[in-house]
Amino acid sequence: MAKKATAIEVLYEDDHLIVLNKAAGLLSIPDRFDLEKTNLYHLLRSRVEKPYIVHRLDRETSGIICFAKGEVAHKKLSEQFAEHHVEKYYLTLVEGHPHPGAGRIDKPIGKHPSIAGKMIIHKKGKASITDYQTLETFKNYSLVEANIHTGRTHQIRVHFEALGHPLVVDAVYGRQEAFFLSSLKLRRYKLRRDAEERPLMSRTTLHSWRLRLDHPHTGERMEWTAPPPKDFKALLQQLRKWAAV
Repeated sequence: MAKKATAIEVLYEDDHLIVLNKAAGLLSIPDRFDLEKTNLYHLLRSRVEKPYIVHRLDRETSGIICFAKGEVAHKKLSEQFAEHHVEKYYLTLVEGHPHPGAGRIDKPIGKHPSIAGKMIIHKKGKASITDYQTLETFKNYSLVEANIHTGRTHQIRVHFEALGHPLVVDAVYGRQEAFFLSSLKLRRYKLRRDAEERPLMSRTTLHSWRLRLDHPHTGERMEWTAPPPKDFKALLQQLRKWAAV
């Protein structure tokens, strides 16, 4: 698991909203069972007297997230999210090569009947739409951009599992909890006898990298980007070196 952050990275701020680059391993909002856990909302309180929650990212997901300042901005931003007027783009590493390389996943998502916190594709679930495009292909893996038109819990993770291409690292919906360099180098990987291999990445391979919305006060269409963090970049670098096609 990525180390929890104790500082916030601001991408944009004015009197109406603040846009942040969330670190992996950091909760977006307070944990309902343990309010003492470090979370982005509480960290933001040291900068903004009363931030308003507009949307959230899973703890292991890194990248762009925004908060409103004031009730009017919160109402207008929330309406944009509810009406699917906000464009949310993610980068994700998945197993295999989705076919076709670009397309739409339109599958309803609902709660798992017996496993708390897990979601599944279900005909009685809520409508869920994800557009995707393959950006880069490796041996056995693909870097994909996903644009979610709905904001269901674990939507990208559930949708790509349903396609047969789960995220490369996903402890709930995927096949492994961490990714190791030895799985790429195989016999070429050498490790000292007394050493223990450390994973290249040990959290969900998902990053919120681009966000577009209308400014809640001016109405101007705005866009922000956040490049992948170090662990994501390191994994991509090794894939390009050892799994190029």
